[in-house]
Amino acid sequence: MIFTGLCGLLAAPGTIHPVIGFTAVLCIALGAGGAAVLNQWWEADIDAQMKRTAQRPLPAGRMHRDDARDFGMFLSGTSIVVMGLAVGWLAAAILAFSIFYYSVIYTIWLKPRTPQNIVIGGGAGAFPPMIGWVAVTGDVTLMPVLLFAIIFFWTPPHFWALALFVETDYAKAGIPMMPVVHGDGPTRTQIIIYTLVLLPIAVAPWFVGGTGAIYGVSALVLSLGFFGLAIPVSRRRSDQVTDKMKAEKRLFAYSVFYLFALFAALVADRLLASFGVFA
Repeated sequence: MIFTGLCGLLAAPGTIHPVIGFTAVLCIALGAGGAAVLNQWWEADIDAQMKRTAQRPLPAGRMHRDDARDFGMFLSGTSIVVMGLAVGWLAAAILAFSIFYYSVIYTIWLKPRTPQNIVIGGGAGAFPPMIGWVAVTGDVTLMPVLLFAIIFFWTPPHFWALALFVETDYAKAGIPMMPVVHGDGPTRTQIIIYTLVLLPIAVAPWFVGGTGAIYGVSALVLSLGFFGLAIPVSRRRSDQVTDKMKAEKRLFAYSVFYLFALFAALVADRLLASFGVFA
């Protein structure tokens, strides 16, 4: 979230004072941290039941639950106020909504109730590049909306790849993730669908003239790679256990690299254009 927020800030047209830009990224980091703390405060009992999360500070007993709640509220509130005073209130409003989206809409409402939790809830993690962009420009245009959409549609295949090889953890904790509720087959089908939908969305900033060819070609190649790795995941049956979920782990690892490389290409495209290279 911090990296994509920084990339949104660096790729936005216009200039921003380095101190204000640093403050904007710092506020995104504080807001993301605050939302994560509130998520872990609310889910401490659930985290204690899952191997992947059992050693977090609250279930492991390294922090008192009330202290975590207060710390999360402090981080969240501070990030919003500082963003508003130092950067702009539109960026602060989007940051505030993203914190509310993750800690309340996703954590409290969606996650324990619907297998679509990560689809709808993925919007929370898609706000940082929009916030970074708005910190520079002061308004919301098509480009930050497209950056939001990229992360929104990237999140389901990224997270469901993880959910496939930690499915027993979610089932034990009673979290209705897609593989737990609908099984491996539909989840794998959804993964391939979302990676296919993601491809034109990832390339869209180039088509609308918001970026140059460096980003466009990178987005196309990276997205084809994402889709290519999703194909063996979609074809694998639940009774094929000999590969120990290697295809799913490869897809999950690539999805992390994909987002990093895609937004790095966005910034490289913008910086090279500003120096008149490939402009």
